[in-house]
Amino acid sequence: MRPVHTALAVLVAAVWGFNFVVIEIGLGHFPPLLLSALRFLVAALPAVFFVGRPRTAWKWIVAVGVALGVAKFGLLFTGMAAGMPAGLSSLVLQVQSVFTAVLASVVLRERPGRVRMAGMAVALAGIAVAAVDGGTSGPVLGFTLVVAAAACWGVSNVLTRKASPPDALNFMVWVCTVPVLPLFALSLLLEGPERDLAALRGLDWSGAAVIGYVAWVSTVFGFGAWNHLLKRYPASSVAPFSLLVPVFGMSSAALVLGEDVSGLRWVAALLLVGGVGMTSLAPARAGTRTAVQGVDRADTPVSAGSPPAAAAASPAP
Repeated sequence: MRPVHTALAVLVAAVWGFNFVVIEIGLGHFPPLLLSALRFLVAALPAVFFVGRPRTAWKWIVAVGVALGVAKFGLLFTGMAAGMPAGLSSLVLQVQSVFTAVLASVVLRERPGRVRMAGMAVALAGIAVAAVDGGTSGPVLGFTLVVAAAACWGVSNVLTRKASPPDALNFMVWVCTVPVLPLFALSLLLEGPERDLAALRGLDWSGAAVIGYVAWVSTVFGFGAWNHLLKRYPASSVAPFSLLVPVFGMSSAALVLGEDVSGLRWVAALLLVGGVGMTSLAPARAGTRTAVQGVDRADTPVSAGSPPAAAAASPAP
């Protein structure tokens, strides 16, 4: 990769890692489900008028929108609101790669191979270490919700692989339109209209900046830049940069929020990042192929990391 594109890939990883800090700040302004709904509303409304009509069947747009937007982000934001630290959240969420590999082996009949199996074992060991660390520094409920969010992310990855969207940016923008109404409805039902109205009435520049960052910087810019890199270079060259997301997430949480990064957490980070790297980037086993929309094609690794991806190494924070 050219140096300028290497710098862009690192910048995107930093943007996505810092996104967890911004979410933590945003939860001080908004209830979690309301914040998630506003994130998708602001991300979708400007962009949907410029990307054209959907180029993927609505059944896939709705399915991914529910799995990723409603379930994954709803659980993530709620878990962080329940006390899960931002840095630890950015780390634990990377176990989505293991869920993706397991679900793909069942649904898509993709044989993971020995290297990926070993990577899943290493990543799960990292989750176990993170759970021990989380048990001493955060609530069990928050940790469980973030792990559940990672599982929902794995579901959305497999659904996206099945959809095989021809235009990743068009697909992502239309997916962002799906969670808006369900998340607003869930917020009214579970968080209450009084709490939601109080948060909206108290909107200040800090709250607006949070929404702008998670919607435009993290989602629109981050995914747009990542997609640009994937068009210029092989996924195997771009995907490893997503492993920097938890590194930036943990370090920025420590610097900005003052979160303590224990020795156990660094051990968990090494295990998780190493395991995710093995799971996501290992070459496909010989003879393993997946039929998607009538096209028989080689197994493509799904990397860890961001907004709805086009199934080939596109992370989504």
